[in-house]
Amino acid sequence: MINQDTINKIMDTARIEEVVGDFVSLKKRGTSLIGNCPFHNEKTPSFNVSVTKGIYKCFGCGKGGDAVHFIMDHEKYSYPEALKFLANKYNIEVEETVQSPQNIELQNARESLYIVSEYAANFFANELWTGEDGRAIGLSYFKERGFREDIVKKFQLGYSPDVWDALINGAVAAGHKEEYLEKTGLAIRNDKGKLYDRFRGRVMFPIHNFTGRIIGFGGRTLKTDKNVPKYVNSPESDIYHKSNVLYGLFHAKKAIRETDNCYLVEGYADVLSVHQAGVENVVASSGTSLTTEQIRMIGRFTENVTILYDGDAAGIKASLRGLDMILEEGLNVKVVSFPDGHDPDSYMHHVGAGDFKKYIENNRKDFILYKANILLKEAGSDPIKRAGIIRDIVESIAKIPDDIKASVFIRECSNLLQVEERVLLSELNKMRAAKFKKASAGNNTSFAQQSQYQAHPQDGPPDNLFENPDPFSQPESDASPDNDQLQEQEIVRLLLAFGHELVNWDKIDNMYIGSFIMQNLSDVVFEDGLCKRIIETYRDEIENGHLPVANQFIKGQDREIANLAITLSTSPYSLSENWYNKHKIYVRDETVNLKATILGGIFHLKKRKVDRMLLQILSEIKTEIDPVNQEILMGRYSFIKGVEKEISKFLGSVILK
Repeated sequence: MINQDTINKIMDTARIEEVVGDFVSLKKRGTSLIGNCPFHNEKTPSFNVSVTKGIYKCFGCGKGGDAVHFIMDHEKYSYPEALKFLANKYNIEVEETVQSPQNIELQNARESLYIVSEYAANFFANELWTGEDGRAIGLSYFKERGFREDIVKKFQLGYSPDVWDALINGAVAAGHKEEYLEKTGLAIRNDKGKLYDRFRGRVMFPIHNFTGRIIGFGGRTLKTDKNVPKYVNSPESDIYHKSNVLYGLFHAKKAIRETDNCYLVEGYADVLSVHQAGVENVVASSGTSLTTEQIRMIGRFTENVTILYDGDAAGIKASLRGLDMILEEGLNVKVVSFPDGHDPDSYMHHVGAGDFKKYIENNRKDFILYKANILLKEAGSDPIKRAGIIRDIVESIAKIPDDIKASVFIRECSNLLQVEERVLLSELNKMRAAKFKKASAGNNTSFAQQSQYQAHPQDGPPDNLFENPDPFSQPESDASPDNDQLQEQEIVRLLLAFGHELVNWDKIDNMYIGSFIMQNLSDVVFEDGLCKRIIETYRDEIENGHLPVANQFIKGQDREIANLAITLSTSPYSLSENWYNKHKIYVRDETVNLKATILGGIFHLKKRKVDRMLLQILSEIKTEIDPVNQEILMGRYSFIKGVEKEISKFLGSVILK
């Protein structure tokens, strides 16, 4: 168990923008940072990071929390594992009793897969640098391919001895269990129950996850036997899912963010060569065809992808068919092809690092125009083939979600294909209509629901003018007549946002707003379960002489309360500077008249409670037969109606102010 002092140090040191920034490309917007959510698919960013509050919140899928909870959600770690991850990131020593490999494996089966994979990577690397066969065969191979030693070490390349059980024997001797070697695919059990190494006599390419942990391997044979597969990759496991992994991303993510571009290649050697040339923003699809999940991973860091193709014409044509889905995800795609007979790896070693960088910088072409040129050359003057190619090109353009980008490509392709722009536009609209019809047929969601407003307007009036919602702008009709949830949540929001500030109003001085709110709501019973728990905790803390702060709820162990506190402390909207800078319109912030904001929240809730009481009494009057009881109920109704009028009168005056 990690002691509380260490936990406090980790929580105080971890910067939410640094932790999240390792996984998501963030851009400043208003007082927050924003990016595409890593927890669900989205093209319009709705993932917000508040640096001042130390929290993140996605207004698309609802995920939220602090730095620890982000690591827990993203990496599927337990709370202690997430703390250790952050401690390692910030070089904070975690005091724990020393444990044997066997005890560590018993603690967490999934963690054991990481541990045994890390052991295997070290085993293969050690064999490469110190083993007799490793140096003679493996290291010689990498040097013959032109890879520098620093690149070999950086990517933790290794060599697996051509022995049936070298890794198994070493791992078991080090205290690791055979079942984890089997579950990671490092070892295979035959029909007779005998376990043997999967990667024998191969140079090894460890595959890292987002955070740099080893999750799988690719192994290349150095034998010329055609019956031996050239590459063998780790099978799927609890920690390795090929469709969600990009080889080299761990080493490339910082450069991708800085250059705002990602180079995409085919194989492990291509990544190493391009990286060695000084182009570090390069990844590969890790032994699989490119998947939507991999494209979305790239989209977290940049909207720009540059494909580095082999020079083989047949290979290029085959690859073209699979790239439309990159366009469909809203990314900008450029293409660089190399002279016939060369791939990125061979061309870099052929011309050298400097000329290689110049070549890819000077030969990038837009994917749509590149595709059109390639297919037109193939079609020649055959009108039937040209017609088919035109439809193929328009189909690719139809994948682009941005209408402006699509219209630009239509115009350029009109000149290139020698077809009138209106004809291409007509075909484009037909394809989009067919796609929409097909999607609608398989989805009962109405068009209005499908096209919900998701943008974050910055140049005109947004749906909500304030970063925190104005309590007076919430219509009571939004809540059920039998539910005071909105008003109760508003009180919690005010406590979290302003509870620690001092009251400086007429006849009230030197009192915290939190205490003031609690005193004025001492007779009000909260009905929403989560709000009630927060209010009770707040009241207990005040009675014990402590004034709670928002982080006490946001960073607490209770995830339900933490999620509500985060939701109420954040907003998807921020006031655009253009309101004043461009239009000279001044919009009142709720903090300008904090007294009105606080009293408004209190009396909106009280009015809600009173209105429900009036409805209940009216219902009782209608069903009451006894005249005496009716008179009593009428008197009660008259009294409470008077209270309701006073509250309404007060609220009206507050709003007018």
